[in-house]
Amino acid sequence: MKHLIVVAHPLEDSVTMKLARSYTLELEHLGHEWVMHDLYRIGFDPVMGPNELEPRAAHLEAPGDVREAQAAVAACEVLTVVYPLWWASMPAILKGYIDRVFARGFAYEARGGMTRGLLTGRSCVIVTLSGSPFALLNETGEWQAIQALQDVHIFRSSGFTVLEHLHFGMVEPPIGAGTLAAQTGRMRDCARRHFSSARVSSESASSESP
Repeated sequence: MKHLIVVAHPLEDSVTMKLARSYTLELEHLGHEWVMHDLYRIGFDPVMGPNELEPRAAHLEAPGDVREAQAAVAACEVLTVVYPLWWASMPAILKGYIDRVFARGFAYEARGGMTRGLLTGRSCVIVTLSGSPFALLNETGEWQAIQALQDVHIFRSSGFTVLEHLHFGMVEPPIGAGTLAAQTGRMRDCARRHFSSARVSSESASSESP
């Protein structure tokens, strides 16, 4: 399968980035293809220009960085987004990515107040991190709001099948080696849980070859 991993964290040695890298290692081990778009390292511009609101309707071509990002989304079978929750939402660079890349005419169409997703046939895995424990997010209702606004309103509304929203709570520096190992283990388990069949199929085909 072809995977696109979109990750957003300014620190290259952050837990967010380490989890994303461990996920790609597991995907590779399972025999999958993957591409990572590390938004901070590639310098993705999150600011939407005035001609980007409905470029297709206005017969204008989207900017080059948006076309490249949209091509990667269109080519993937699975999109995985990895990001910290800041103020119970995604970092601004990722929100800008969503605003510009998941544009009307590419990710969705809307008529008469009804939205139709255009990215059907693809799956999505959402991975988030927070300093707050999950229990607190759940008790305060923040987790339900996060799921409604991010899982449902963005990804499911665009046509994705959300396989899982994996959350890591109590992520506060310094992170001990044992804790990090447990976290990366959960991340790799997630990949195996949903995508291990590719390796099984590959090994089966190999064993049947003359």
